[in-house]
Amino acid sequence: MSLRALWVISHQSGENATVRFSRRFSTVEYRAKCLAGSTYVEVPEEGTVLQLLLTELGLSDPDKFYVPLRDDCLHRPRLPALELHVDGPGKGILWPVLTISHGPLILACLCLVDCPLEPRPPLANLFSVSQGLTLLRGLQTFLLGSGSKADTEGLSCRLAMLPSIMLQVCPLGTPLDVPTVATAATPSVPIPAGNQKQPAWKTGFHKGRAVVNVAVKETVRSMQYGQRSRQDLWDVYGTVTCKCEVEGVLPNVTVTLTLPPNGSPLQDILVHPCVTSLDSSILTASSVDNCDGSAFSGPYKFPFSPPLEPFMLCSYTSQVPVPPILGSYQLKEEENHLRVSATLKLHESVKNSFEFCEAHVPFFNRDQMGAVEMKVSSGQLDVSKEKNLLVWSLGPKFPKSLEVTMEGRITFSGPTPGPTDPLCTELTAYIKLHFKVPDITLSGCCVDQHSVQVYSSAKPRISTSGTVVQ
Repeated sequence: MSLRALWVISHQSGENATVRFSRRFSTVEYRAKCLAGSTYVEVPEEGTVLQLLLTELGLSDPDKFYVPLRDDCLHRPRLPALELHVDGPGKGILWPVLTISHGPLILACLCLVDCPLEPRPPLANLFSVSQGLTLLRGLQTFLLGSGSKADTEGLSCRLAMLPSIMLQVCPLGTPLDVPTVATAATPSVPIPAGNQKQPAWKTGFHKGRAVVNVAVKETVRSMQYGQRSRQDLWDVYGTVTCKCEVEGVLPNVTVTLTLPPNGSPLQDILVHPCVTSLDSSILTASSVDNCDGSAFSGPYKFPFSPPLEPFMLCSYTSQVPVPPILGSYQLKEEENHLRVSATLKLHESVKNSFEFCEAHVPFFNRDQMGAVEMKVSSGQLDVSKEKNLLVWSLGPKFPKSLEVTMEGRITFSGPTPGPTDPLCTELTAYIKLHFKVPDITLSGCCVDQHSVQVYSSAKPRISTSGTVVQ
């Protein structure tokens, strides 16, 4: 549930009421317009809202005790939700407008109602009303503290912090939290310097030493058939993720990706919306088109203004000449068992250091495994508790020959049938590899720490990494 608008009004005896803070949420207003259709009522300007609120609360003219729209016997007030008659009785009614009057302040908000307004739904059924009241109470405590009065300087300071606070507790009009008393006493959200406007998608600021972490991760997708009639397929899908802690409203950071001299150009590049500018030639390379050698091969510069949270700066694909691990897998049906043999060979260009490396060998459309007489040249072989899967753990390294083998026979004499698969019938089967190689990428794509540019007053700490997984 969401809010369409919020107002903070200062009203003290002997002084004119003024709107000290207001916020409208255009995305929520668009939803309100779509939901209401022909009955949609636009939120008027601040001055009109101020006058309507003061009239409804009986504060516009203390000497005028009777207002027909407010005090007529036919009008049934449903506090704390007020009706604001924008264009007169019966037309142009804003509802529900929630208000809290405390000390020198009046806090009000207009809730979004996602059900028909006529007949009026019970307030207890509207979740946005509960959220709106909770937010107003939290803002009241934040602005005035535990008492009903606040010193002028303290109130002005907290009102100045309110734009940043609202981006945290109510981003894009959706209440997520309330400011705490500790926040009011010692603000944890830095106030942006200068007149630069804070974007709605950025919910706060970083204060302290600049830190930039960049990680390149490549995922290998490969299908090897071992048949001349069917071509093996493989590709590499890469992502570049960033976590930037840099001071400023819209700080500027530039990350540059580089390739080795003989590296294949990156293709199918997609970038995060925070990227401010980009060479058009970077986006033209596509894996659908045949690469003629004229494609842009870097360096790939990405200038951006980062959000606070970790995000994916870009993604890409790359055509590598060979898969990192080549394999062959054969099955032969004999009298009462199945003869199994497999060979895996690590390509010499791949770093022989794994965080993990496992080969999963499933069996479908058969009974559970009975006797398993298998030998492996390296690593350890286990049978899953469901007795339908072999797990071959190869450990952190391949042997010096860079080749491992598995062979033996299996009987399927379990008491219950195993899983079924419409494709893996008779001798049609597969081995699935899972591995992770740190500090390397197959495409050779990398981020040089010295190429990361951060426009900040403090010297940044920069870290980069690369990983290959399958």
